[in-house]
This record gives sequence, structure tokens and C-alpha cells, in this order.
Amino acid sequence: MGKVEGGMRCVKYLLFVFNFIFWLMGSFVLAVGLWLRFDPETVSLLNGDRAPDTFFIGVYILIGAGSLVMLVGFFGCCGAVRESQCLLGSFFACLLIIFGAEVAAGVFGFLNKDKIIQDVQNFYTTTYNESKNGTLITSYQKILNCCGTTSSPCPDAAPETKDCETGIKDFFNSKLYIIGYVGIGIAGVMVIGMIFSMVLCCAIRNSRDVL
Repeated sequence: MGKVEGGMRCVKYLLFVFNFIFWLMGSFVLAVGLWLRFDPETVSLLNGDRAPDTFFIGVYILIGAGSLVMLVGFFGCCGAVRESQCLLGSFFACLLIIFGAEVAAGVFGFLNKDKIIQDVQNFYTTTYNESKNGTLITSYQKILNCCGTTSSPCPDAAPETKDCETGIKDFFNSKLYIIGYVGIGIAGVMVIGMIFSMVLCCAIRNSRDVL
């Protein structure tokens, strides 16, 4: 019985520490999601009436998953301290849900990268053809340090100035890679959490059987 209790206590503390780290990572994911959603540059580029909202879908998944990760991390700590099979079982189930959401955000960011960029480029090109001196076009050129399009470059632009379609591709590539790497990275950490919770549940059950 002593060995079982000693092993369970060790796993319990490991799970508690992991859940605290898990809660911190949830805070990080939420912060990244909110930054991507409310980043002034991104908002300026996608605030038109006809602007594509595909980019923000992955961002909303990150925000939701980050919030849930923080909540689950807190309850996971409670379950580890109290050695509650019910709380740990709920923790495990929530981890599966978050795992799916994080993988979905990561896969979404990678698989839809080209489509999102193309949608924004088409939106810019259409707006540029309608009004070359509009407020939105000025925002694109200022933020991305670009001018014109591939088919209609600015005649008075400096030689090193890139067209805005290239600028859009570079800008959103960096943002989408953040979504992809954060989502898949956190999903990998969750696998460790599920293993810990299963081990602790088994240890609790075994200790009760011995008693």
C-alpha cells in the first residue's frame, strides 16, 4: 500500500505542476489569439465591408481554446490535489475536446494559408481598381510598405518598393504560421496531460482497491 500511495503522490504533484504550466500556456494562447484579433495592422487591413473573414476563423478557434485551456488547467489542479476521479475524468474529456480544437486551428492555419492570402489579395485588387486613393488602399500601402498591384504597379514608386500583393503574402504568411505552430504545439503538450491524468486515475483506483 505504501508503494502505491507513494507513487500516486508523486504522480499527483507532477500532474499539479503540469496543470499549472498548462494554465500558463492557456493564458499564452489566449493572449496570442487576442493579439492576432485586435492587432491594429491586421484590423486595418481587414476592416472593409467586403473584407474576407477567413483569417479570423482560426483566430477565434485559438481564443476559444485558450480560454478553455485556462479553465481546464484550473480544474485539473483541483482534481489533482483532491485526487478526485470525477474531476480528473472531466479534465481528461475536456483535454480531448481542446486537443481537437487546437489541432483544427493548426491544420486550418496551414491548409488554408494560400486561400486566405488569395482572398485578401483579391479583396485588395478589387478595392484598388475601384479607388486607387481610398482610405483602405492607403492603409495597405502604409502598413505593408507597398504600392500598386502586380498588373498595375505604381509608376512613381521607388525601385525597391514591392507590389501590395507580395506584401499581403508576406504579412499573412507570418500571422498564419503563428496560428499553426501555436495550435499544434499546444496540442502536443495536451497529450502529456492526458497521459498524466490517466496514470493518476489508475493510481487512485489501485490505492482504493488495496485499501
